[in-house]
Amino acid sequence: MSAPPWSQELLWKTDLITPMAIRVAATLRLSDHLEAGASTVDELARAADVDPTALRRLMGHLVTAGVYRVLCDGTCEATELGALLRSDVPGSGRDWLTLEGPTGRGELSFFRLLDALRSGHPVYPELYGEDFWTDVEGDPALAESFARRMAASMEWVTPALLEQGDWQGVRHVVDVGGGSGALLAAVVGAVPGARGTLVDLEQTVESAAAEFEAAGVRERCRAMARSFFDPLPAGGDVYLLANVLLNWPDDRATAILRRCAEAVAPNGRVMVVEGLLDVQTGQTDLDLRMLVYLGGQMRTTDGLRGLGKAAGLALQRVVDLGGIRSLAEFTPV
Repeated sequence: MSAPPWSQELLWKTDLITPMAIRVAATLRLSDHLEAGASTVDELARAADVDPTALRRLMGHLVTAGVYRVLCDGTCEATELGALLRSDVPGSGRDWLTLEGPTGRGELSFFRLLDALRSGHPVYPELYGEDFWTDVEGDPALAESFARRMAASMEWVTPALLEQGDWQGVRHVVDVGGGSGALLAAVVGAVPGARGTLVDLEQTVESAAAEFEAAGVRERCRAMARSFFDPLPAGGDVYLLANVLLNWPDDRATAILRRCAEAVAPNGRVMVVEGLLDVQTGQTDLDLRMLVYLGGQMRTTDGLRGLGKAAGLALQRVVDLGGIRSLAEFTPV
C-alpha cells in the first residue's frame, strides 16, 4: 500500500536524515578530500579518520541526495552541489554547515525547540553549558569562523549599503559589534576622508589590523576592545549596527541603541543593517534561530521604531537593501 500524498509531503518537509548527512559531509571535509585525490570510500575514510563501512552507507545516501556520484570504475566525485562543500570555492557552504562551527553547533539546538517554545528562552546554554556568545568567544577557532562567516554574509550587502546610505559629510564611522572589521574597512575606503573605529570584544578585534591593512585603510581605522553595553567612543557621525540587534531581546537591544544615542554627534545618525520581518518576508527561519540560539528576535519596522524611541532615537527611513537586509536610519531626538 502506498503512503497517502499528504504523508509523503510531510516526510519531505520533516526529514532530518539528509540535512544531517550533508552537515556530516561538511564536517568531515569529504569534498575537500575528494578534490585532494581521495577517490574511493576507503581512501575517504582514511582521510577523514572514520569507519569505512559506516562511511559507505553515508555516501550511499549522499549519492541519492545528489551531493556525490559514483563513476563507472567505482570511484566517487562531487556533483555541482557537492562541490559547494569544498573550502576553496566561492560561495562555499562548508563554514555554515560544519557541525564543529558556530552555526552547526547552534543548529543542533533545534532538537530542543519544544523546550524553547515552552520556556520562551534560548536552549543553546542547556546543550553546551554556556550561552552562545560565551561559548563562541571562548574558543579562538569558533570566534574566527564566526567573524569570517559574518564578513562573507555582508559582502553582497556592502555595495547596496554604500549606495543607499547617506554618507555625505561623514567623517567618523563607529562600527558597533563590527566583527573582523571588513565592513568598516569597505565603508571607510569608499568615503573620502572618513576614519573608522571598530568596537567589539577583544578576541574579535585582534584580527582587525590585518583586515584594515589589506583594504589599505589602516591609517584611518582603529579597533577598540569594548562591550557595546559600555559607553561608546563619542562624537561619531555614523554609528553602524550590522546584524547586531536581532541577537538580543528587546531590553538589551534598547540598551545597545541607547549607548549609540548617547555617543552620536547631534547631527549624526545610527544605521541599523539587518532583516525586518515586514520587508524581508522569508526570514521566519532566522527568527526561530534567534529564539533557540540567543533569545533574540527579528523585528518589524514598527518594532524597531519602538526600540529606537525607547533609546532616544527617531526612525527616519527604512530602505530595502535587497535579499535579506534592510537599512534603518535613526537620528537622536
